[in-house]
Amino acid sequence: MLVSERARILVVDDEPSMQEFLEIFLRSEGYEASTASDVETARAQLDVEDFDLVITDLKMPGATGLDLLRDVQARNSGGADTLVVVMTAFASTETAIEAMKEGAYDYISKPFKVDEIRVVLEKALEKKALSSENRRLRSELRGRIRERSLIGTSAPMQRVLDLIGQVAPTKANVLVSGESGTGKEIVARAIHESSERADAPFVAVNCGAIPENLLESELFGHVKGAFTGAISNKPGLFETAGEGTLFLDEVGELTLPLQVKLLRVLQERVFRRVGCTEDQRFEARVVTATNRRLEEEVGKGRFREDLYYRLNVIEVELPPLRDRREDVPLLVAHFVEKFGRRDTLRLSEAALEKLMVYGYPGNVRELENVIERAVALTRDDVIEVAALPPTVVRGQNATGRERIPSEGLQLDEALADVERRLLLEALEQSGGVKKKAAQRLGISFRSFRYRLEKLGLDESSRD
Repeated sequence: MLVSERARILVVDDEPSMQEFLEIFLRSEGYEASTASDVETARAQLDVEDFDLVITDLKMPGATGLDLLRDVQARNSGGADTLVVVMTAFASTETAIEAMKEGAYDYISKPFKVDEIRVVLEKALEKKALSSENRRLRSELRGRIRERSLIGTSAPMQRVLDLIGQVAPTKANVLVSGESGTGKEIVARAIHESSERADAPFVAVNCGAIPENLLESELFGHVKGAFTGAISNKPGLFETAGEGTLFLDEVGELTLPLQVKLLRVLQERVFRRVGCTEDQRFEARVVTATNRRLEEEVGKGRFREDLYYRLNVIEVELPPLRDRREDVPLLVAHFVEKFGRRDTLRLSEAALEKLMVYGYPGNVRELENVIERAVALTRDDVIEVAALPPTVVRGQNATGRERIPSEGLQLDEALADVERRLLLEALEQSGGVKKKAAQRLGISFRSFRYRLEKLGLDESSRD
């Protein structure tokens, strides 16, 4: 393989004859070889050159091969990627085991056969090549994820990104959980694009958006005459996915009869079109998503326990945006760049401050909509507070839900603040007409007037 043929190898041995022998052998195999007669010389060479592999004797005057191994491991923790193979003529099993525990890839006992060291080197360098490829794929994955707005340097997001990188190469079913707007489909696509199935189809379906009587046909397909309106054979999404990835969004919306059929597909890896008696093989990977707590749905009898465990082999739980507020500036910058018409566009400090304290019940999707709106309403180079939606400006969650701050709150004051905001919003939506505002809030005109007076807002409206 190309990486092995051009690999750089450092030989460390206090015997000149062994240095010479290995140097000649390695170069005849197509590697680049350097030698050192002791650990200090080897460390000096490692300081100025990058080596793919170090072959070191264990017992040498002064520092030992184990000392060098530990030094290489320390360098690797700082970003280097060098494997170590140890040699010893004093091979006790204990010495070899100690070297392996310290992180050596393998060991060779002197005297050794050429074929033996050739096999060890090939396997070691194949492992290194695979490790390098995994790092490259993870880097590409992070780039694709950033393009799709799954951005963040917070600890919760770093855990998510690391988990995506770990599960993508596997065949395991994945359940992506999280509130609406956190980016569940983005995660599913990232898993697909970083897997061996990346060149195959990615097929997504929202189980809650299709009428119940049509969903089975949509998933499994149907044959001509299976039901009224089935005028021809139609493949379903299970068939369309081929050997790719089938993403079932809002899987918690499936009815119990459909849950049974999905369970059979996952267990038997076969399915049937509606109206057909023949099984078809199902080859795709299944990734599901939900904003429900499926374990609670299982407890209430609304979701099958056996299906839950089939789907939840690995769970990727996305944090709500309010739990990773330090990521808001990064997301804002990304969306400004995405929607902005010029490179000089930016947010004012006051606008960013409003965005930092808002609750985001709609999560990242809501923030994206907020920035798209703000960009559309901004004509100069600075997005000001006035371009933000009223709910963001007032610091109110779009759903009206309030969160208790860590330092606590005064309930009466908090309730009065919520009431004040709702009264003002009703007036705003009603053009300042109190009777219409009262109707929007479902209260009488007299009650509305009383509440305005109680909160000192009566001057700002008309009957």
